[in-house]
Amino acid sequence: MILTSLARYYRRLAAETDITGNPKVPPYGFSEEKIGWILVLDADGKLVDVVPHLTADKKPQPKLMSVPRPEKKSVNISPNFLWGNTQYVLGVTKKEAKDNSRTTQCFESFKQYHLDLLQQETDEGLQALYRFLRQWQPENFTDSPCSPEMLDANVVFKLDGSSGYIHQREAAQTLWAGCLKNDEAEQGVCLISGEEAPIARLHPSIKGILGGQSSGGSIISFNKESFASFGKEQGANAPVSEAAAFAYTTALNYLLRRENGHCLSIGDTSTVFWAEASDVQQAAAAEDFFADTLTPPDDEQEAQKILDILEQIAKGRPLREIAPKLSDDTKFYILGLAPNAARISIRFWLDTTFGQLAVNLAQHWQDLALEPRAWKTPPSLWRLLLQTAVLGKSENISPVLAGEMTRAVIGGTPYPLSLLAQLIARIRADGDANGLRVAMIKAVLQRRFRKGFIHEEVAMSLDSESRNQAYLLGRLFAVLERIQYQALGELNAGISDRYYGSASAVPFSVFPRLLSGVKHHLSRLRKDKGGMAVNLDKDLGAIIELLPETFPRHLNIEEQGRFAIGYYHQKQSYFAKKESAETSAN
Repeated sequence: MILTSLARYYRRLAAETDITGNPKVPPYGFSEEKIGWILVLDADGKLVDVVPHLTADKKPQPKLMSVPRPEKKSVNISPNFLWGNTQYVLGVTKKEAKDNSRTTQCFESFKQYHLDLLQQETDEGLQALYRFLRQWQPENFTDSPCSPEMLDANVVFKLDGSSGYIHQREAAQTLWAGCLKNDEAEQGVCLISGEEAPIARLHPSIKGILGGQSSGGSIISFNKESFASFGKEQGANAPVSEAAAFAYTTALNYLLRRENGHCLSIGDTSTVFWAEASDVQQAAAAEDFFADTLTPPDDEQEAQKILDILEQIAKGRPLREIAPKLSDDTKFYILGLAPNAARISIRFWLDTTFGQLAVNLAQHWQDLALEPRAWKTPPSLWRLLLQTAVLGKSENISPVLAGEMTRAVIGGTPYPLSLLAQLIARIRADGDANGLRVAMIKAVLQRRFRKGFIHEEVAMSLDSESRNQAYLLGRLFAVLERIQYQALGELNAGISDRYYGSASAVPFSVFPRLLSGVKHHLSRLRKDKGGMAVNLDKDLGAIIELLPETFPRHLNIEEQGRFAIGYYHQKQSYFAKKESAETSAN
């Protein structure tokens, strides 16, 4: 299903053009590779000029160009058709080695491969390349127009005075088409197309996976006898035709290039997405909306527009009425990929309609909602996951947790309980029960309530009527913290720094001691701030009245989540009162 969807997407891309008027993806047998330099040859095969093919950035980088697809290399020496890096094409490299025997072998393989292919060709450009290879020697590099900056970059050839490159000439295209025909390839029924066709022994490399090998990896590969069965070797174990293998890998490489706007990095997972619709603009609108939902724009007004649409969807309004450019029936695909040595592991896969996806995304934001709002700008999924990481560093995000959370967001399934455990562990470790962490805790519990796993809903704001013990204990802890702060001011280590972890896990061992100490704080507060002392004492009494005579000995993981929410709600209520008083005074 995954490969079939990617192959269909390739056919859509092949029919579209980019802003320069070129096809978005190369045709069969070609690949978009980073080419850094163009070697200009005259008709006699002499190198007359070298032209950079680099970006205009401060640190110029090679630009993409459609070239004959590369040979899949590991440690083997295998030349590409009419292009390659300087080690193959010119016999020079900047890599330090004890001997240059490998460089010599690479150059000789490139040279002999093309001399054999081109000796009977009459095309002027191909003949120029033939003559070049016959006379070029690696030691000529220093005396030619070449620059040391070129070393190890990919290069292509151009005939001086002609337009286009030698690999684009009609004779070169015809010759390459003949090279692509593999009469020795095993015939079989392709798992993607269902047609009888030559089966790909090795599939083209997939590049751009975050943390993956620069040379690329494979989704389908068999490189050990233990992976083979019934005498099948390599690609014959999962028969995919050469054309279909090219289609799905080309589409995936296109999606993985960040500049194309179809890839998000979530933890160690590269998440690609695409849509299918009869109207190309409709598919593009769905793709843009999804990207903006998981990674909201920095502009507050634009981000709010996205959230407003999701809020209307959550209320049950038809998508067509809210956003006419979007359609419920648009097919939508999301694929999460992560590196695994030379292979690529699939973290998650979703095949759905955009209407259902929009509902799932709306539920995600609805479950996160707190009052007052827990963020100034809507947080991306990556920003939420950072709240679970030690020191708030991306490399400390659990890859498994990132995959499970993404699957929950896009699929509408319960958030993993490991997310709740991680959040509570971080709060206990650093004492920071911030809005984003509490919003995520609330989201986990609220979704479990909606799915029927628990029987009590979670309020968005302070619920003074709630009888949930854990929630009340969280509120009580916030009141005790407030009394201490008002009585003693800012301390190096207040009760939240010292006792939050134990209070939220084993209330019986902590709260009696805290209630004993609060009497002294209230006594001091009455001398300086009598009115505030009365109000805080009322809050304290109102909560204690709702609690049983003895504190519970233990709170489980879900109850600790309720504790954190109660603590946050009560604490925020004091800030809200302060802001309201300041507004009234103004």
